Amino acid sequence: MVLPVAFFGVFFAYPVAAIVSRGLHVDGAWHLGRIWDVLIQPDIRHVLWFTTWQALASTALTLLVALPGAYVFARFEFPGKQILRAVVTVPFVLPTVVVGTAFLALVGRGGLLDEWWGVRLDTTVWAILLAHVFFNYAVVVRTVGGLWAQLDPRQEEAARMLGASRFTAWRQITLPALGPAVAAATLMVFLFTFTSFGVVQILGGPTFSTLEVEIYRQTSEIFDLSTAAVLTIVQFAAVCGILALHAWTVRRRETALRLVDASLTARRPRGAGQWALLAGVLAGIAVLLLLPLAVLVQRSLDAPGFAYYRALTSADGGAFLVPPIDAIGNSLSYAVVATAIAVLIGGLAAAALTRRDAGRFVRGFDALLMLPLGVSAVTVGFGFLIALDEPPLDLRASWILVPLAQALVGVPFVVRTMLPVLRAVDHRLREAAAVLGASPWRVWREVDLPMVRRALLIAAGFAFAVSLGEFGATVFIARPDNPTLPVAVAKLLGRAGQLNYGQAMALSTILMVVCAVALLVLERLRTDRTGEF
Repeated sequence: MVLPVAFFGVFFAYPVAAIVSRGLHVDGAWHLGRIWDVLIQPDIRHVLWFTTWQALASTALTLLVALPGAYVFARFEFPGKQILRAVVTVPFVLPTVVVGTAFLALVGRGGLLDEWWGVRLDTTVWAILLAHVFFNYAVVVRTVGGLWAQLDPRQEEAARMLGASRFTAWRQITLPALGPAVAAATLMVFLFTFTSFGVVQILGGPTFSTLEVEIYRQTSEIFDLSTAAVLTIVQFAAVCGILALHAWTVRRRETALRLVDASLTARRPRGAGQWALLAGVLAGIAVLLLLPLAVLVQRSLDAPGFAYYRALTSADGGAFLVPPIDAIGNSLSYAVVATAIAVLIGGLAAAALTRRDAGRFVRGFDALLMLPLGVSAVTVGFGFLIALDEPPLDLRASWILVPLAQALVGVPFVVRTMLPVLRAVDHRLREAAAVLGASPWRVWREVDLPMVRRALLIAAGFAFAVSLGEFGATVFIARPDNPTLPVAVAKLLGRAGQLNYGQAMALSTILMVVCAVALLVLERLRTDRTGEF
């Protein structure tokens, strides 16, 4: 547990504390009264209220839409399943500025809805909610579906043989077993929507603002670092409360589950009801997930002769020190390193959290590991620049700074994905292996690893995906001669001219393709090792 604690302290707690201190510790004295002065402002109270209720609404809507998809991917076998599983993850890794732009093309002025039916949803909360579902659909499908696919369906079938209806058997047998995974997915979706930035900024216009948007506005536009520090503290306190509640509810639901090979649980749909469910899920994916992606591709091809793609090979436009196409290699190399760091730190943390002799500090660290998802990425990015600028931690000129920032976001996904499965492993198996003379390492290798290999690969996929799409912190620390894909897209979108906009859409399309290919390779690797078809 030492390594995860050190990583969290040095690369998260220290930079965030440096920002807060810079904002509230002025002229050698703490100005804590500033906290109350900020909170009583009517516009700040409105921001707090909107941030909370839109996150609750977005989370509920995402669960409503995505849980049927989790069931379909876990229990049904159909042609193209592996490809579609990779495709539904692509929206999650897209930069928020790209998602906002894509939804503007759908629901804004001159968008598809406007052209077909004269309906506009931009600057309304509905556009924000739909974009959040688009973003977080994969979180529910992969987190809940990953465990659902390994639950033994014979337990539910036995309940039905004893007279229980299909719904009663699911409610009393399957739903309690899925509780920790559903709670983990709910937590991640809520944290992402609670700290939403790019989507709200683009689709909400001046009407709607979340804490994250307001922190960015106070920092970059008004240059009021003290107000930004207060809002960071408020966001931090809210996230801590949410994580504490989550940790308490999860511990109450912990139980050993009977896990089986996922290849034994998936089958072709049977009956009209199951085929209708499959058709409904596929139709929802096509409309909600694939249509916005298709808009991006269409806009990248607006110019004849692939002109936007050809322009990516030249730096003559002046937006970058290098051709924009170089961002592809930068993003892939950074993401590989960030994934390795996230899997190492997150895997060690998850293993420590499942030890039966873990103390209160270790169990409490479970919640702390989720804080990078709930603290402003703007704060973290600025914190890196301010805190990591002196020996022995002068990393501002080092390439490792970007993977470290990306790994901070990936670690919570690794922990949350692996914990439900690790906690489901019967501890008596570990004890039996230890009694027979196995070392702790061999117990892990022989008992835990075969059962959690699937979850580990899913976690690695999540870490890789979020590393490719991380923008909030990376935009402050990526060097001009080594931009990542999200940073390059945002920079092009911020420049006037159709050519810059077209190049942004072209880079976004390339990012989609790269993510889809990487996730498809992961799917193939995972199915080859687990035996799933």
